[in-house]
Amino acid sequence: MTSQPPLPAAVLFDMDGTLVDSEPYWMRAETELVESFGGTWTHDDALTLVGNALEVSALVLRSRGVDLEVAEIIGALTDRVMEQLRDAVPWRPGAQELLAAVRGAGIPTALVTMSWRRMALAIGEATGAAFDVVIAGDEVERGKPDPEAYLRAAAALDVDIADCVAVEDSEVGVAAAAASGATTVAVPSHVPLPASPAYTLWDTLAGRSVADLAALHAARVVA
Repeated sequence: MTSQPPLPAAVLFDMDGTLVDSEPYWMRAETELVESFGGTWTHDDALTLVGNALEVSALVLRSRGVDLEVAEIIGALTDRVMEQLRDAVPWRPGAQELLAAVRGAGIPTALVTMSWRRMALAIGEATGAAFDVVIAGDEVERGKPDPEAYLRAAAALDVDIADCVAVEDSEVGVAAAAASGATTVAVPSHVPLPASPAYTLWDTLAGRSVADLAALHAARVVA
C-alpha cells in the first residue's frame, strides 16, 4: 500500500493576482491617478508594477507626475481598489476551492500580501475569515522580493518556513517566496513567468488539491 506524502505545515497565499484578480483594479486606479495630474499611464506601464511593494509603486507614480506624498498615493490607490472590490471580488479560478480544501484538511494558512492590511482584511472577510495569519505590506520593513513577509508569516504560525508551501503569481512574489525557503508554486496571472528550478509553474489553481500541494512539497524535500 502506497503511503501518502505528509501535509505541509502551512500554506501561504499571496493575494493580488493569486487569489483575486485584482490587478485590473490596481491598473485602473493607477491610470486614473496619473491622468488626474495630467500624465499618461499605459497598460505596459501598469504591468511593470505587478507584485511590487506599494511604496515602490508610489515612487514610480511620483516620477510620472503624481504630486502627492508616498503615503497619500498608497491611500488613494487602496481606497479606489477597495471601492471596486465592494462591487465584486474577482476570484481567480480554483482559488476559493483550494483554500477551502486546505482549511478542511486542517492546514494552517496565511495571507501574505503587499497590499495594506485594511484591504487584506477585507479580502479575508470575503473568504469567511479563512486565514490564521495576515501579513500585509504596511507591516513589513522590506517588501517583496525580500522574503521578510513570508518569514514573518511562518514565525507567526510557529512553523518552519521550509515546511511550508507558498502560492504566488508574480516575478517579485515568487522571488520572495523562493528566497524564504518555502516550496513555491507560481500561477502566473497578467505577467508570464519563465520556467525555473526555484518554483513549480501551474497554469491554474482550478482542479488542484491538497494532495497536489503535499506531493509537490514532498518531491522538493526529497530533491
